Amino acid sequence: MSSLSDWEISIGLLFSFFKSFIMSKKKIPILVKDDPWLEPYTDEIADRINRFNNLVQSIEREAGSLQTFSEAYKYMGINYDKKKKGWWYREWAPAARSLSLIGDFNNWNRDANPLTKNDQGIWEVFVDGDTLKHGDKVKVHVVADRVERDRIPAYIRRTVQDPDSHDFSGQVWGPGEDYKWTDDGFRLGPINRAPIIYEVHIGMAQEKEGVGTYLEFAEEVLPRIRDLGYNAIQFMAIQEHPYYGSFGYHVSSFYAPTSRFGTPEDFKYLVNEAHKMGIAVIIDIVHSHAVKNIAEGLNEFDGSDDQYFHPGGRGIHSAWDSKLFNYGKWEVRQFLLSNLAYWINEFHVDGFRFDGVTSMMYFHHGDFASFDHYDKYFVEGVEWDALLYLQLANEITHNLKKDAITIAEDMSGMPGLCRKQKEGGIGFDFRLGMGIPDFWIKYLKELSDEDWNIHELWKTMVNRRWKERTIAYAESHDQAIVGDKTVAFWLMDKEMYFHMQVSDDNYMIDRGIALHKMIRFFTITLGGEGYLNFIGNEFGHPEWIDFPREGNNWSYKYCRRQWSLVDNENLKYKFLNQFDKDMISLVRKYKLLESLPARQLNMDDINKAIIFERNNLIFLFNFHPSHSIPDYRFLAPLDGNYKVILNSDEVKYGGFDRVDMDMVYPAIKDEGYQKLSIYLPNRTALVMERQPD
Repeated sequence: MSSLSDWEISIGLLFSFFKSFIMSKKKIPILVKDDPWLEPYTDEIADRINRFNNLVQSIEREAGSLQTFSEAYKYMGINYDKKKKGWWYREWAPAARSLSLIGDFNNWNRDANPLTKNDQGIWEVFVDGDTLKHGDKVKVHVVADRVERDRIPAYIRRTVQDPDSHDFSGQVWGPGEDYKWTDDGFRLGPINRAPIIYEVHIGMAQEKEGVGTYLEFAEEVLPRIRDLGYNAIQFMAIQEHPYYGSFGYHVSSFYAPTSRFGTPEDFKYLVNEAHKMGIAVIIDIVHSHAVKNIAEGLNEFDGSDDQYFHPGGRGIHSAWDSKLFNYGKWEVRQFLLSNLAYWINEFHVDGFRFDGVTSMMYFHHGDFASFDHYDKYFVEGVEWDALLYLQLANEITHNLKKDAITIAEDMSGMPGLCRKQKEGGIGFDFRLGMGIPDFWIKYLKELSDEDWNIHELWKTMVNRRWKERTIAYAESHDQAIVGDKTVAFWLMDKEMYFHMQVSDDNYMIDRGIALHKMIRFFTITLGGEGYLNFIGNEFGHPEWIDFPREGNNWSYKYCRRQWSLVDNENLKYKFLNQFDKDMISLVRKYKLLESLPARQLNMDDINKAIIFERNNLIFLFNFHPSHSIPDYRFLAPLDGNYKVILNSDEVKYGGFDRVDMDMVYPAIKDEGYQKLSIYLPNRTALVMERQPD
């Protein structure tokens, strides 16, 4: 093999010099500076920044400001004019030939109240307040070239379903219904730094076999969440949706709080009560797709198939059987961004969990895609209009409420998703750690306890992008739906129905309770900068969720939460509930989610023990099914005396009290190192704290 000539070496050095010179003159995005692996994509990431800045400037030129642009709901839809003492109804329907407002007020006469186009191309009509009143049911009759239909106004703020026909109608709402807020003292900032989220579905939050309400939730469930120590609630299924069993993810009316649970004022009351308890309110916002129903939704609203959505196949999400927004359209962006402002301004919500972000960001929607190369994030199949929309959505949300919490449901791992737009990011505060629950379910489903790999356990929890915050969770609603199993049910299965009495000794239940606690504690202490739990899973609710449907004879039996289980002193559910409460108390007291990453102290394959330090606490996990180790020695971060401050094996948590909580553990010199020695029982998690000198 011949060596390089002096000429070839000189050319190579010259090329390297010019490359370094050019790179030194180029403005490198902060995202690239923080991650050298992204250097080949410097131009693409810089383009993210430029596209965002250019669009913001364009909006400001046309609308005056981002805030004005995002407050379209104050102009569009049905709004009361106090000066004229009546109602304006406005609609964007470019392909329509005519529109007319129909309803109770005019006996559904399609000729009585026609709309006309104003100089902005918006259809509008004014109806005096003596004619059109609060509570009237309304629709809009749309005539297009090939079709005429009665539709629900796009910006409608309330819809109701007829109990007999099951048809939805819009409903005029206000004035005189203004809610008196009393949440001025609520502060969101501390929660944004370390959200501990309780994910809930209001309709299934009651024990009764039926649909729960906003007011019932405020009265009966909200105090439970406060007492457990959660500082944020994530509400599912708030935006109106025609099919209850969709979990709220097939939205029809984006501005209407679902009337299944009560009135808009009822929802405001619930938010206000949460704020009075120091709890933030996050709602699932579904801007990734929309229900394809024509009668209830936006599909073919003006008679065309390309108004709000992409035309043809690009506008259809085949896996979800729904419609896909055209994020490149001015009016569509405004409709969706105004939707965010509406929920913040009118309902005081504190943030959004954006559903289906992976589906939005890629033309392939993440279906059957493997994200095994950085090209998949910057070159192949990336939907730039959707990225721009998400950047704008985060900008407007944080402009309206500085400490608002935005969470991305993304399984692709898009770099920069949770970085500022000016750094080359998309602007979210957090991403969901979606790989964590998948990991736990895989272990519980496929591996025996003896085969658990402690190094894989550790890596799964700590493997996340630097400077991008993650919401960790062991399970969410996804793992609780019929066809899957909760962590508790994977662990204990049908034994839960027969052996949960406190007086009943059962190995399967003992194992399940022990691992349920350890899985959740390991996840919250290592998995992210925030944490999430789905309603009832904290105490091991035994059943999946099965919404009423034809296949179960429209039953609500499995679409509720059985609080009587955890309230029953004779059942073991109380043990898991108490551990969850004390676990969260410790996490909040010591600000674990805000602290520096954990530092390994000991990894023991044979005994399946993991010991680490975080924020001056020592965490000990023994996952072994049978190895309980006396005089277990490990490196101590500092000398001094230590005490156990949390022990998952305490009797009050369903354990066996194998560790003396009063004992003091001195760090001793052993082979030149400071070490601690403790009895470490199997399937137990301990936390030790150094005592003051």
